[in-house]
Amino acid sequence: MSICAGAACAATTDLTPIVLPPAAAPGKAALPFVQVDAPVVALMHARVIDGTGAPARANQTILIEHGRIAAVGADGMPIPADARRIDLSGRTVFPGLVGMHDHLFYIARPNLGEQDGKLHFDPPLIVPEMAFSAPRLYLAMGVTTLRTTGSVEPYTDLNLKHAIDAGTLPGPHMDVTGPYLEGANSPFIQMHPIRDPGEAKETVAFWAKQGVTSFKAYMDITRAELKAAVDEAHRLGLKVTGHLCAVTYREAAEAGIDDLEHGFFVNTEHDPGKAPDKCTDSDGLATLHAMDPGGSDAKSLIHDLVAHHVAVTSTLPVFEQMVPHHAPLWPQAMAALSPQANRDYMLLRAHTDALPPEQAQQRSITFRHGMAMEREFAAAGGLLLAGPDPTGNGGVVPGFGDLREVELLVEEGFTPAQAIHVASWNGALYLGLQDRIGSIAAGKDADLVVVKGDPSQHIDDIEHVETVFKDGVGYDSQALLKSVQGRYGEY
Repeated sequence: MSICAGAACAATTDLTPIVLPPAAAPGKAALPFVQVDAPVVALMHARVIDGTGAPARANQTILIEHGRIAAVGADGMPIPADARRIDLSGRTVFPGLVGMHDHLFYIARPNLGEQDGKLHFDPPLIVPEMAFSAPRLYLAMGVTTLRTTGSVEPYTDLNLKHAIDAGTLPGPHMDVTGPYLEGANSPFIQMHPIRDPGEAKETVAFWAKQGVTSFKAYMDITRAELKAAVDEAHRLGLKVTGHLCAVTYREAAEAGIDDLEHGFFVNTEHDPGKAPDKCTDSDGLATLHAMDPGGSDAKSLIHDLVAHHVAVTSTLPVFEQMVPHHAPLWPQAMAALSPQANRDYMLLRAHTDALPPEQAQQRSITFRHGMAMEREFAAAGGLLLAGPDPTGNGGVVPGFGDLREVELLVEEGFTPAQAIHVASWNGALYLGLQDRIGSIAAGKDADLVVVKGDPSQHIDDIEHVETVFKDGVGYDSQALLKSVQGRYGEY
């Protein structure tokens, strides 16, 4: 389907040279994590899930030459004499993930604790930047390209991107999103409140000039401000996504938005007390809980989004955390958390797990409705994207959350090959990078993930990441994880 935006389908800027610049040699800070670095590499005897949605193929060889995939075929294909040969028997290779909701910050709640049986923290809510730990975590778990999808330190994100592109630091390719386009009354003290449509337009123009390549509207933006931001971004050939609340999904589609974040969890159209340009207490969960995914209202909404060429980003891991006893405790992910972040998460998790049965059931139903709506959207021809949103209660860790999103897409009803397609190819397609990344084929960048086992049969094998290739250089997943153990939430 077309990925252009709005009724006019505005032309988009070619992001390829910005997001995927020429590869630089790994520098001093990245070299300790390099496991494979040779001009010609042959990955042999591998199972390949190619990212197109096609079934896995066994006994395959992937030939990499100077950072690009030169050939893919059955074992026995010709291999240059000077190639470094790597036996991947018992391993599976799939495309580097394209994370479409991958922040570079952590949400901190000062002095979080219990008072009179209720959770309490002191204001303000703080969002510290994870410029050290987050890029390493993403790369370690197979995310080779990401969209920051909202920034609290856009200059930091831009400088970090440039450092990674130069080989100075390890990390993924990045589509840097500008600062949140937020209205008044945000709970986040680090966000600038846009005052009117004119300022929304000016903000987009300024940050596009600074080098950001996408924008994200946030919960308290008004319809007029959103329209001004979208129009200016489209004039500049850039796209806008949104985590909305004051503006409903249909209103955003009419305004020409390109993408909607969080699946169908934050559409407030039928929330009790919904007023124009005002957020609701439910933030959309009431609308989703009451919506029949197979009913006429759901079909009408999905039809409108598809007709307006609006993509939808699934962020199931962050909403999974609201359902008691649903999210697994992944030991390696928990080991990445700082002691304080670990303590806070376990406290918030225990609070969710102790919810009364009626409230727990309501959340479970809402979560299932959200899953079903995403499946219906994809079945109707909508472009479904994937990302974890590492925020919420702190249990969604960069990189690990991206893999968990794939697992949850399978729980949602996709096959493993289809889920990987959503998490790789679809993101590349939305960004206009599908000729370079998103699938495994001759001529494409050698951005690849090697895992032990067979995710095509057992999706949780996707967790066993061993090596991540970015631009043909293989990085040691465990070495990257060890370097940030106990640091996420700190820096």
